[in-house]
Amino acid sequence: MIPQETIQQIFETAIIEEVVGDFVSLKKRGVNYLGNCPFHNEKTPSFTVSPAKGIYKCFGCGKGGNSVNFIMDHEQLTYPEALKYLADKYNIEVEEEELSPEQIQKQSSRESLYIVHNFAKEYFVEQLLHTDEGKSVGLSYFKKRGFTQETIEKFQLGYNPEKWDLFTQEALKQGYQLDYLEKAGLTKTKGDKHFDFFRGRVMFPIHNLTGKVIGFGGRTLVTDKKVAKYFNSPENEIYNKSKVLYGLYYAKKSIVQEDVCFLVEGYTDVISLAQTGIENVVASSGTSLTTDQIRLIKRYTPNITILYDGDFAGIKASFRGIDMILKEEMNVRVVLFPEGEDPDSYAKKLNKEELDAFIAENTKDFIKFKADLLLADAQNDPIKKADIVNDIITTISLINNEVKRSLYIAECAQIFEISEKALYNELNKILRKNFQKENKSTSEDFQGAPPSQYEIEQEKPKEDKTCEHQEKDIIRLLLNYGSEPIELTIINDDGKEEVVSVTAAEYIIHELSADDISFENETFQYIYSEYLSAFEKEEMLSSKVFFQSDNQKILDLCISLTESPYMLSENWREYHQIYVTTEDKRLKFAIEHAVLALKAKKVDLYIMELQEKLKEAIDEDELNDVLAEQIQYITIKKTIADKLNRVVLK
Repeated sequence: MIPQETIQQIFETAIIEEVVGDFVSLKKRGVNYLGNCPFHNEKTPSFTVSPAKGIYKCFGCGKGGNSVNFIMDHEQLTYPEALKYLADKYNIEVEEEELSPEQIQKQSSRESLYIVHNFAKEYFVEQLLHTDEGKSVGLSYFKKRGFTQETIEKFQLGYNPEKWDLFTQEALKQGYQLDYLEKAGLTKTKGDKHFDFFRGRVMFPIHNLTGKVIGFGGRTLVTDKKVAKYFNSPENEIYNKSKVLYGLYYAKKSIVQEDVCFLVEGYTDVISLAQTGIENVVASSGTSLTTDQIRLIKRYTPNITILYDGDFAGIKASFRGIDMILKEEMNVRVVLFPEGEDPDSYAKKLNKEELDAFIAENTKDFIKFKADLLLADAQNDPIKKADIVNDIITTISLINNEVKRSLYIAECAQIFEISEKALYNELNKILRKNFQKENKSTSEDFQGAPPSQYEIEQEKPKEDKTCEHQEKDIIRLLLNYGSEPIELTIINDDGKEEVVSVTAAEYIIHELSADDISFENETFQYIYSEYLSAFEKEEMLSSKVFFQSDNQKILDLCISLTESPYMLSENWREYHQIYVTTEDKRLKFAIEHAVLALKAKKVDLYIMELQEKLKEAIDEDELNDVLAEQIQYITIKKTIADKLNRVVLK
């Protein structure tokens, strides 16, 4: 177990905007940061990070929490694993207390897979750099590819020897379990024999966004066509190839800075471009481009430029990727390298300035790129030309932004010398067809349904018999303004008026304690009790204590009560000369009103109880006692109502 002192140090050190910023492109918005939520697909940013509170909140999907929660949710880690991740990020030493046998048994299999992959990575690096076979076979291959020692070490490239089970035997000798070696795809088993899956291959580690190795790509160095050129790790609990992009761990910072992501095909394309100085480049990891991979890029930039080599057949096959990118409302451009060249080979012939210039001069939007490529194949065949136009219009139909669509239609009309009206007619046909397809199931559900099925019975509003609303308001004020000062006018011992300053928390606790008021809601009572305990110790409790809680229920409640999706713009208010009095400017009134509202509700509920007692009274004495008590509480109710400027109707 991790000691509480260390946990507190991790929370105090882990800066929320830095932690989230490793995975999400954040932009300053007032005192907070805003970005696209990494937990669901959204078009308009609704993911807010509050540095002052050390929390994040998505007003789209509802997810929220602190730095530890973010790492837990994003990386699918347990609470202790997330703490260790942050401790490692901020160089905090974690001295764990001795675990019980039961706790050891519960160690996550995910963590075991991370450990096995890390061992494999270090083993392959060691073999590459410090063994005769590794140097003569693996290292010489990378050197021939033009990779420098610095690049080889940066990307943690390695080599697995051409021995049947050398890696497996070493892993078992070091105490790693065969089950996890097999899950990771590092070891294969036939009968009672085991062998290394990647034997005789140079190794490309695949990292997740935090830099942990989650899989490998292994390239054979033999020319036998019967041997697969590349082997990739199988999917498991920590590796889903459709949700991973090779090189993104190294590229994400540069992607944000350059506001564009270059997308290539292979591992060596990424490495060669990065070595040249173009670092904002990634590759799909052993799979065709997927929607999840596109959304992964979208966290950092809305702009993708695909770098194609001169293989015509391969380019045509990848057109689907362009459509997928557009469907995700991203901007896509294309660069075509000269025939016989790819990003890897061309990066070795040019320096960074020359390569930057080549990319800038040869970048085309997808319309021009598709048209140029396909028209060369169609030549003067009008039928083929019509098919090309329809294909491009279908792609344009995937764009939701009408302004962009109209600009692409105009460009398409100019390229193919066709009227915009004709293209719009075709576009509208496709859009109607898509709309009908998407709404077919909905229309079928409602078609022919009897009207009575959708009639709604009007119900009388139910009388609220709890203090939930009033209790929540008190807790909201404590969390947001507990330490804020308010001024009160009191009568001192000399009978004179005196203005004193107290905190909002002190005032609330004093008022509720005077009437011995507690909270019905257990979570509200827990939070209030923490403030009460601190008050009794003459300490000031910060709401950050609750934002660092490992109790998700408390954390979710506190975030929901302190974060709002709306924020008044100072510039807008100044420009329109409209000034709104916010709650913090009338804090004394808000707190007094909230305390009185809770007291009023408590009195209301007790009067309701007395009314029930009147019905159940068994003799005249009991009836008179209950009536007297009821009159007393009705008087209290009227007094509170006067202070609240309310009219008592019953």
